[in-house]
Amino acid sequence: MQLSSKSEYALLALLELAAHYHDGEPLQIRQIAAKQNIPDRYLEQLLATLRRCGLIRSLRGAKGGYILGREPWKITIFEVVGCIEGLDSQKPENNSPLKTLESAVVWDVWQEVCSSANSVLQKYTIQDLCEQRDAKRQVDIMYYI
Repeated sequence: MQLSSKSEYALLALLELAAHYHDGEPLQIRQIAAKQNIPDRYLEQLLATLRRCGLIRSLRGAKGGYILGREPWKITIFEVVGCIEGLDSQKPENNSPLKTLESAVVWDVWQEVCSSANSVLQKYTIQDLCEQRDAKRQVDIMYYI
């Protein structure tokens, strides 16, 4: 299991929007892209997907841009990954009948893996990621005498 670039970039964009959540000021694509080192065109597509899922909102006008659709503590990583990757990628396919006993055993283990992964993704929110980022920033500050 791996985190796709799409999901990683979407989470980075949401982290940037969460950092400015209390300001109430929308961020433009170029601002997010520059801060998080994401290609503009790619980010534009990701933000459109996140908007369709209701995770962010877009505001038009000269001071327009994007803001979070909800509070950062109400947006789970599971929702973000589900939105970006599609709901089908969140659950294993059960279309083909299991051909052997071994297939059934492998299937059962894979179901448990997916269930555990989804449980972890549902546990963490964008706010949690912001807090972890801020904690790491504090640790990285070094004082020289």
